[in-house]
Amino acid sequence: QVQLVESGGGLVQAGGSLRLSCAASGRTFSSSGMGWFRQAPGKEREFVATINWNGRSTVYGDSVKGRFTISRDNAKNTVYLQMNSLKYEDTAVYYCAGTRPLVTSTLLSDYPYWGQGTQVTVSS
Repeated sequence: QVQLVESGGGLVQAGGSLRLSCAASGRTFSSSGMGWFRQAPGKEREFVATINWNGRSTVYGDSVKGRFTISRDNAKNTVYLQMNSLKYEDTAVYYCAGTRPLVTSTLLSDYPYWGQGTQVTVSS
């Protein structure tokens, strides 16, 4: 079983930056792909970024490429999302998600483990 707890959300002006953290518990964290997803009011949950088990492979959603960076520290059982040049349309609840060992995916259905979410609000 994997438990995920996000932190670092908040209110920021457009053009600003935030760094989200996701602390994970569970034996399989260091061998599992991790992802970030987000859900804005009235919209479906969408893929933001994913990172493979050793941090050497990352994939980003088109809307965040060049602005967001996903990283992980397996010694700390933590995955991060650095968000720069934030836009109003980045406003959403951001969710950390974990998949199974050696799996990396952009699909929601491949992630059985989810955090409770953290709100990010970007003011225009």
